[in-house]
Parts: sequence; C-alpha cells; structure tokens
Amino acid sequence: MSQDLRELFKKEREKEKPRMNHGHQERFLERLEDELPKAKKSYLYVLKIAATVLLFITAGYFAFEKYAEEPIKQTIVKKDGEIEKRKGISLGDLSPDLKKVENYYVANINLELSKLAVSDDNKALVDSYMEQLESLDTEYKRLNKELNEIGPNDQTISALIQNLQLRLQLLQKLKKKLNDLNTSKNEQVETNII
Repeated sequence: MSQDLRELFKKEREKEKPRMNHGHQERFLERLEDELPKAKKSYLYVLKIAATVLLFITAGYFAFEKYAEEPIKQTIVKKDGEIEKRKGISLGDLSPDLKKVENYYVANINLELSKLAVSDDNKALVDSYMEQLESLDTEYKRLNKELNEIGPNDQTISALIQNLQLRLQLLQKLKKKLNDLNTSKNEQVETNII
C-alpha cells in the first residue's frame, strides 16, 4: 500500500490525455478562415468615416456659434445719454459666479434705465437721481482701478457688488417715486374733473 499518490495521478492523466489526429489544428484554422468574413477596409470606407467626423465637427461649430451665450458687456448709460464701456479686468473676469452676479446687476440696471419715462414734469427728479448714479459710477471706476492695480481681494469684490446693488436700489426707488408722482397727478386731474 505504500504507493505514491502523485505517481498514480500522473499515470491516470497520461491514460486520459486525448491525442489529436495529425493535421487537425491546420484543418481547423483553415475552416475557420473560410467561415469568417474577410475584413476589407477600403479607401471608400475610410472616406465615409472622415466625412462623418467632418460633418459632426462642422455641425458642432455652427451650433456653438449660434447658441453660445454672449456675455453681457458692462455698459453704463450716463445722464447725457453717452455710453461708456469698461476696460481691464472686471468683477466678472474673476470667476463664473461673480460673472453671473455682475451680469445680473448690469442687465437689471440697464433695464431699469431703459424703462425710465422722462418728461418735463419729472426731469428734475430724474436728474438728481442720475447725479447720484454718476457718483456711484465714479466710485465703481475707482474700485475697478483698484482691482486692476492691487489685484482681487474680498473688500474690493464686496464693495463692487454693493455698488451695483446700490445702483439698482436707487433706480428702483426712482421708479417708485415716478410711479407715485404719476399716481398723484392722475388723482389731481380726477379731482379737478369732478
């Protein structure tokens, strides 16, 4: 009984090992090549791929040009109707979030300015508010110059944002006063008619 198990397993494996017929592997590979389709990459196939890629690139370019979000240019309308454009880095150049904030306030300021209905009756009121806006604009220029010379810091950034907020609030107050003035004039006209 002192047989070595390793020897027994080795002999058993040799008995069970199937042997392939001579040339079996060559015949198998030959049949396999006959059955598989031949891959023919022609010049026309490469041109089709290149044309498709070119089509996608062109479509992407035109879509980008058409739907690209144009940044709102910071323009300020002065009292005399002159339009001034900013130079150098601005608040929006520092980060995308600050750009959104700046675009929001500048767009709303310009919208409120465009909605103002100036007449002979309210010209003095509008002029006084425009002078305040010009002083805020002068301060904004100074802060922007500081931003360009010294570099961005928290105090300058928050002061620029507060300046924009003050301008918008000032315009909203002007709009409210103009509405109140028109309402009081309408009430006076109605009482005079009665």
